[in-house]
Amino acid sequence: MKSNKGYNVAIASTFIWIGFLCAISFMEAWLKFRAPGVTIEIGLGIGKLVFGALNKVEIVLSIIILFNLLVNNIGMPFAQKVYFYVAFVIVILETFWALPALDKIANLVIQDRPLPASNLHIYYVVMEVIKLGCLILFGLYLLNKKSSISLKK
Repeated sequence: MKSNKGYNVAIASTFIWIGFLCAISFMEAWLKFRAPGVTIEIGLGIGKLVFGALNKVEIVLSIIILFNLLVNNIGMPFAQKVYFYVAFVIVILETFWALPALDKIANLVIQDRPLPASNLHIYYVVMEVIKLGCLILFGLYLLNKKSSISLKK
């Protein structure tokens, strides 16, 4: 039997995640540098703090969704779940590779030290865009699946 509660939790978690991602990655990240008195160093310090917090929120939300997919028996074809799994893998890559490396680069800027040539920030932005697209598609599939289950009752 499919868990209606599992769908509700997965749907809520997915769209909360989308909200955090949009608010921080696509709004806060560039707006902070436009505020009066915010230097590059201060902006990078704020960014490290905020993106570290976002990453922790994403880890929690992705675990909640994964739990509901695996344990609460949310019946979806793998082709629809793959959007979540791509987002989940991106969070893992960001946690263990991209964010630590970006923190090191930010520290070099803050310390006014020379920077190595790197496209890492571009890769990070691309991962964020892919993650957002995957979460939107996954969330829409969840909503569609939930409404078809509700109509059958």
